[in-house]
Amino acid sequence: MLSKKEQRLRRARQTRIRIAQQDVARLTVNRTNLHIYAAVISEDGGKVIASASTVEAEMRSALGGSGKGGNAAAAQIIGKRIAERAKAAGVEKVAFDRAGFAYHGRVKALAEAAREAGLQF
Repeated sequence: MLSKKEQRLRRARQTRIRIAQQDVARLTVNRTNLHIYAAVISEDGGKVIASASTVEAEMRSALGGSGKGGNAAAAQIIGKRIAERAKAAGVEKVAFDRAGFAYHGRVKALAEAAREAGLQF
């Protein structure tokens, strides 16, 4: 029987296979109990175009200290920041890679904030 992490990674692998066929940049999300990370990765998967996370020093100070990045409000801020940075790098359209995580809570908040800030996916 597969562990919870192995199941998530299996789902993520299937999603990345489908995204690779689309030939578009990929917005990938990773979440932990304390933080959320987002990165826009190039079409070939070899280069990180833009990234944002709650680990960054200015984000930690804005959220009120370390360990405060594990909520939906922090995810919304990261969604806006990743969209701004991707647009500044010239990326308008991406495929959303939720890395096997369920589309609710923090992952959903990040995705909706990125869409509102102008990323198309």
